[in-house]
Amino acid sequence: MQSRQPLSAYKRIVVKIGSALLVDRKSGLKKAWLDSVCTDIAALKAAGTDVLVVSSGAIALGRSVLQLPSGTLKLEESQAAAAVGQIALARAWSEALSRDEIIAGQILLTLGDTEERRRYLNGRATISQLMKFGAVPIINENDTVATTEIRYGDNDRLAARVATMTGADLLVLLSDIDGLYTAPPHLDPDAKFLEAIAEITPEIEAMAGGAASELSRGGMRTKIDAGKIATSAGCAMIIASGKMDHPLSAIDKGARSSWFAPSGTPVTARKTWIAGKLQPAGEMHVDAGAERALSAGKSLLPAGVTLVSGQFERGDTIAIFGPSGREIARGLAGYDASEARQITGRKSNEIEAILGYAGRSAMVHRDDLVMTAAASTRKSDREKDASHV
Repeated sequence: MQSRQPLSAYKRIVVKIGSALLVDRKSGLKKAWLDSVCTDIAALKAAGTDVLVVSSGAIALGRSVLQLPSGTLKLEESQAAAAVGQIALARAWSEALSRDEIIAGQILLTLGDTEERRRYLNGRATISQLMKFGAVPIINENDTVATTEIRYGDNDRLAARVATMTGADLLVLLSDIDGLYTAPPHLDPDAKFLEAIAEITPEIEAMAGGAASELSRGGMRTKIDAGKIATSAGCAMIIASGKMDHPLSAIDKGARSSWFAPSGTPVTARKTWIAGKLQPAGEMHVDAGAERALSAGKSLLPAGVTLVSGQFERGDTIAIFGPSGREIARGLAGYDASEARQITGRKSNEIEAILGYAGRSAMVHRDDLVMTAAASTRKSDREKDASHV
């Protein structure tokens, strides 16, 4: 497992900041804390490290400015709060960073901006140009237009997508918890802290809990999801508490945090985009033989598919599930959903007779496919399958 390094040793770092760290429900923006974070960022930039910030807080800050009551907001109320909060949030970051003569650039992203390939590339180009100018991109989800159905809903996974699209080698999730435990520590006093995680297995995923406060929409579940996206692209991840001042320098000084090792064989840029999509258009379930073939780097053939669900078109991203019911891969569909259902379980040489034309031999070609489950996990799943034969 690759070992942890000082933050200044990384070339590009994405720092995600949760709402509860930045905004107090009663008093609003925590300006002194923000100033301390910006001092840390300035030190990293002086050492030659690019820093990007994914900052929550627009809705929380907006509801504070508007003096909205506590509790769940309606969609239109959240969007209005975000509209007010985004202005205040951008101004706060700009003023805090300017003390060290650093320029801030605001970028508001929607789910579609990272799910659709062309918009993904455009967003990446804009962020890259900002960094070439020496600015610090301040990124948030565009909550003024996002709806429940088409949103990230948390900035953990958004930060992971930003990390992969910009080629960052470290993602730091600052939160109100100092790392990963074997169980939610506020519920289980015997929960054990995990300092280093070599790979995200089903056991690691099972340790995730729920959201910790009303200001935060994400919990450990979304942080583990973020870790899967980031580490598969060769980006390390740290979960650390941001409750103290200067939280980034505190990590280097030994403050408790959990470090997730990056994959030793990161996927290509194109496959990083495929693996990181949050809303696959459909699903394919495969048998044990197909799972072994995919693990060996082969394409997914119709004969190994047992079930096709969802409505998708050729070229859409689909999730692939093994016989255990766990997602093992994602890829670009070689057929529309209706055609895929017709050739499910059939041999490739039967495709022309069934569809009336000689289509591709693979449901998903290996060049358009990326594994999303750890190799050791796939092995254990196969052993379970074998024990039931």
